[in-house]
Amino acid sequence: MNKSELIDAVSAKSGLTKADTDRAFRAFVESISEALAKGDAVALVGFGTFLVRERQERSGRNPRTGESIKIASAKIPAFKAGKALKDAVN
Repeated sequence: MNKSELIDAVSAKSGLTKADTDRAFRAFVESISEALAKGDAVALVGFGTFLVRERQERSGRNPRTGESIKIASAKIPAFKAGKALKDAVN
C-alpha cells in the first residue's frame, strides 16, 4: 500500500474527504518528524512507538578499494511495533 492508497482507505473509513485526510496525514507525519528531531519518542498505545536510536561509530570497508574506513555514529529513526499490531499481523 502506498501513500495515496492509504489516504483513500482512511478517507473511506472515516467519512472525511480525500483532501482533509491528506492534510491530516501530512500533519501526522510532520508532527512525528518534529518530535523525533527533538529526540522525543512518540508512543501510540496498541500500535507502536516511533523513536530515535543511536548507531555507534564502526569500521567498514570501501567495496571499491577494500580500504578500511570509519563510519561515523548517527541517529536513526526506528519503529517498535506494539502488541496489538503484532497480534493483528499474526
